[in-house]
Amino acid sequence: MNIILIVSDTFRYDNLFDRAAMPVRTPCLDAFSQRAVSASRMWNSSFPTIPHRTDLTTGRYGWPWYGWQSRLASSPNHLPEILGRAGYVSQLLCDCPHLLRADFDKGFHAAQCLRGQEADLPMLRMNHPIRSVMPPEKTRTGHHFQGHNLPDLARWTNRYWRGEEDRFPPRTARLVVEWLEENYRYDPFFLWVDFFDPHEPWDPPEYMVRRYDPDYTGAPMIHPNYGRADDLEPAELQNLRAHYAAEAELVDRWVGRILQKIDDLGLWQNSIVVFTTDHGISLGEHNRTGKANINDRDDRAWPVYPEIAHLPFLIAAPGLAGGRQVDALLQPPDILPTVADLAGLHPETPEPLHGRSFAPLLRGQAQAPLRDVAISASFLRRRPDEPVGTVVTPALYTQEWCYVPLGPRGRRELYRLADDPLGETNVVADHGRVADDLHARLIGWLRQMDAPAEAVAALDVT
Repeated sequence: MNIILIVSDTFRYDNLFDRAAMPVRTPCLDAFSQRAVSASRMWNSSFPTIPHRTDLTTGRYGWPWYGWQSRLASSPNHLPEILGRAGYVSQLLCDCPHLLRADFDKGFHAAQCLRGQEADLPMLRMNHPIRSVMPPEKTRTGHHFQGHNLPDLARWTNRYWRGEEDRFPPRTARLVVEWLEENYRYDPFFLWVDFFDPHEPWDPPEYMVRRYDPDYTGAPMIHPNYGRADDLEPAELQNLRAHYAAEAELVDRWVGRILQKIDDLGLWQNSIVVFTTDHGISLGEHNRTGKANINDRDDRAWPVYPEIAHLPFLIAAPGLAGGRQVDALLQPPDILPTVADLAGLHPETPEPLHGRSFAPLLRGQAQAPLRDVAISASFLRRRPDEPVGTVVTPALYTQEWCYVPLGPRGRRELYRLADDPLGETNVVADHGRVADDLHARLIGWLRQMDAPAEAVAALDVT
């Protein structure tokens, strides 16, 4: 079977589910969810962008051993190469600027990346002034090209957008539609589509933003500050959320164009189609905006809380009854073996897989739990006596709990997910034994994985 993998960066789980938290309009993915099987407990493993995709393409956990680096330095496992040995042709189509820099294109038969997202400067336009878009105190600290902030540079690089179709989601979707029309008769193919949106800057048409925030009159809040949410006025924070919601709606609209083309070409009958993301983002939760603390005005550590770690995952394939959810604890290393299983493949990989197939669950069959904990973390090696500082710290998830060994001030936290899906009420004082047990499971998992001693020591702090 063909395999079509669609990754949308920074797409929160509650964009699609639990809309009380995020009332985003996603009619196209809502319709796809009726054809697909959804995973309700897919949690990020290695954080953020490139570490996540490395886990996905290798079928292995990376964060205890390495951080953001070239894929070639991480593992010889690479999904397009694994599929290539089974007769697949492979194509990467993306607008994520980091993938080619991290060598993800190597191993694909062909790759194309649209340039200009975020701080990517494919071409200077020095005859045109760089305008101020956001006040610097409202966005992330740090200087970029000629001292300008990222929102200013992103609009300048992309020539101050005109219509909707000038923006990246439509351009990337049109590229995918063209590719499908040029290749749909070939069998089998692997197509990896990678939308950087709704990663910031959030720059959808302002008329879409006004549907979420009709009365705002200030500077457009198109970029989080990667720091304290209370650095923004309440109206500014609401406008920030509105820009994110409109960007996510724009992604939905143009992912829908791809799904329509899959339908036009009759590809549902012989294709596995996946939609997922790498992580979410904080939009005021835990008094922060962004996904990691890179703001000089915030001295807290940033755990991988649920709004970051909880991932949407939808998969459609011949023989799978759609409109259902599976409730098992899953993580990105499980995606490779699952897709291979659904395609009828039993590949040999250069390195053993950490992930396991959950295809039986997707088929509606009984299956023993793949794991009893899911750990979401960034590369973290600290000396035991080193202060937590502003690092991203791990979170451990079970069916019932979210456990944070190192909270914003270095103290452990515990959240009951059924009552508190975004982890806002710390109940560790009432459930100390639960926290002790979960911490032991975290350390036990690291030792079972033969993680480096430094990684174990960094977290074995209770």
